[in-house]
Order: sequence, then structure tokens, then C-alpha cells
Amino acid sequence: MNIILKQDIPNLGHKDDIVAVKDGYARNYLIPKGYAINATAQARKVHSEIMRQRAHKEEQLKNAALQMAEELKKVSLTIGAKTSTKGKIFGSVNTIQIAEALVSKGFEVERKQISIKDDLIKEIGNYSATVKLHKEVQVDIPFEIISE
Repeated sequence: MNIILKQDIPNLGHKDDIVAVKDGYARNYLIPKGYAINATAQARKVHSEIMRQRAHKEEQLKNAALQMAEELKKVSLTIGAKTSTKGKIFGSVNTIQIAEALVSKGFEVERKQISIKDDLIKEIGNYSATVKLHKEVQVDIPFEIISE
């Protein structure tokens, strides 16, 4: 029996996959639990239309992310931090400060999209952070930590 999965199921498939399973597994477990629907001709037609629309929306999101990535490549950040006389930072610089600096420059980026190669930054200097704008689009942003 062919079914369309409504969610990811381990060892079977991902959401919106059309898979073949045994009739009893589909009728007694997957369909009653709401994990799948029967892949009738009408359900396949609806599924293909949904996938076509989703691909179109995904393409638009990717293009927007690529445009933002081109703008972010031109950006260099300077973040001020309180430091000791030896150049050690009191506390550390993390993704929150980088996200705030990007928002102040006019980029809507959440801190969850940012990852720093060095987990904790405790000294002044030049570093790099990666911003993941889309599952296929990432951009590296250089930033400098200076003493306030």
C-alpha cells in the first residue's frame, strides 16, 4: 500500500514522502495515529500541488537570503567590551552582542542564526562569526572586539 507521510518517521521516511508499506502497518498504525494518509489519486494530486507551491516559496526565501548574504559580506562589526588593563574581557562576547550589532546596522538577524567559531571570546582582537540565513546560505562576518 502506498501512503503519504504527514511527519518524519524513523526508518521509514520524511514528511511528504510517498512510501510503500504493508497494508496492516498502514491501516492499523500509521493512518489511525495520523502519521500518514492513503495515497489515492486525489491525495497524490493535492500532494503534488502542495509540493509545487512549497518549492516556489522555498525558492523565494532562498533568493532573499542570497541578497541579504551579499549585503552582509560588506559588513564589518566593531563590538565594545569592558576589559582589564591586560586586554581580558570581563565576561565574554557571545552571539547576543553580535546580533545586536547587526540589528543596529539594519539587518534582521536572530542570535540563533549566528555561530561563533571560538565558543567563548575572552580577549580583544579580530574574530569571525557565521550567519546561517537559509539551510543552503551561510555567510562569514568578521568582527573586532575593542576595549570601551
